[in-house]
Amino acid sequence: MNLTPEQIAAAQKANLETLSGLTNQALQSIEKLVELNMHIAKQSLSDSMSSAKKALEIKDIQQLLANQAETVQPMAEKILAYSRHLYKLAHETQANFTKSAEKELHDGQKKMNALVEDWTKNAPAGSDAAVLAMKQAIASATKVYETSQKSVTHAINIAQTNLNSTAETALKSVSAFDKSTKKK
Repeated sequence: MNLTPEQIAAAQKANLETLSGLTNQALQSIEKLVELNMHIAKQSLSDSMSSAKKALEIKDIQQLLANQAETVQPMAEKILAYSRHLYKLAHETQANFTKSAEKELHDGQKKMNALVEDWTKNAPAGSDAAVLAMKQAIASATKVYETSQKSVTHAINIAQTNLNSTAETALKSVSAFDKSTKKK
């Protein structure tokens, strides 16, 4: 079961292509994150200037409370929107990496199975138990990977549900606060 120089070179080339693809995916995610943060920074600066101008026009406590009420809900909504964007970006990045990992795993499994089949053709008589053990080890590794992927997917779904629930609760709380300050 010796690898030829051509097989080694092909494996190295495939690994380099995989690394390049993963690096590009990571850089694209970082670029999206930087764009999101720049947008938020610009918007925050604009909102701060607007709030400062309004604050300078306040003459009594009623106007102060009204100004705070007007500021709190949009700020909470923006924070929740930012959180959703971050989650979406993280989810997309994770999905891309998972897709690449699954492809590599599938390719690796095919290569491993081909090696095992090749090895079994040339295996000495009486090595059936070793061949069976190797095939079972490959099948077990595949099963562990599939199970972990299902767990990760389940955890992501739970996180999404919790994020949505938290966002709804926060918006309801801010709305209630906003209504209570406007009544005063």
